[in-house]
Amino acid sequence: MKRLPVIFKRQLSSYLSSPTTYLSIATFLIANTVLGLFVGNFLEKTPENLHAFFQFHPWLYLFFIPIISTLLWANEHKDDAFCFTSTLPVSALELTLGKFLAAWALCALTILLNFPLVITINYLGIADNSTILAQSIGTWLLAGAYLSFACLICVLAYNRLIIFVITLALLFAVSTLSLVLDMLDHQAPIWLIDSLISLNPQMRFSSIDSGLLTLHDTLYFISMIIAFLTATTLTLNFRKS
Repeated sequence: MKRLPVIFKRQLSSYLSSPTTYLSIATFLIANTVLGLFVGNFLEKTPENLHAFFQFHPWLYLFFIPIISTLLWANEHKDDAFCFTSTLPVSALELTLGKFLAAWALCALTILLNFPLVITINYLGIADNSTILAQSIGTWLLAGAYLSFACLICVLAYNRLIIFVITLALLFAVSTLSLVLDMLDHQAPIWLIDSLISLNPQMRFSSIDSGLLTLHDTLYFISMIIAFLTATTLTLNFRKS
């Protein structure tokens, strides 16, 4: 894992040198602020936490994660760069972790840029900063789970448009799973519905967004990240062989 920091820095530098990155972050922050103020009715309530804003993160991630995921393997998928990368003394695990951690760090930076909202809520009322911290960790874990899935799509597809469309479609399907379960409430076995609900990342995030950050939910997101990154590593090893 000696080359992991090098891959991390290279990918993060690639993000910071791309105008798409800054446009995506700015769009995410502006949309989040507008939705929280006018749809979440932030100013009409006694502000104690950032639920009015964070409740929209799962939907904003549907576009934010696919966009930044298209930059994960952008350099390796052109001009036979992947073939060259395969000859370097870098393991598939180092490539996967380095690129994922760089993208996840970018997500953390985007979440941290919500600090004006934290300052505002502390100024306006009695802020529940412990709940705000739990919400921030929860949305970061959700972003990591979505991003780990996008990593797998990136090594399976080459074209940026294909990566974006597939990632967007599958994340949208996961996000609307709760609506499907409501329709099947009286038509499917209870054990099946409960199992699907427990596997729905958006439902897990909803409990964290309310301020309840449990070890069970945290391990759920971490296990999902590990599973998808393992699948990505195995796919890369298969392609190398």
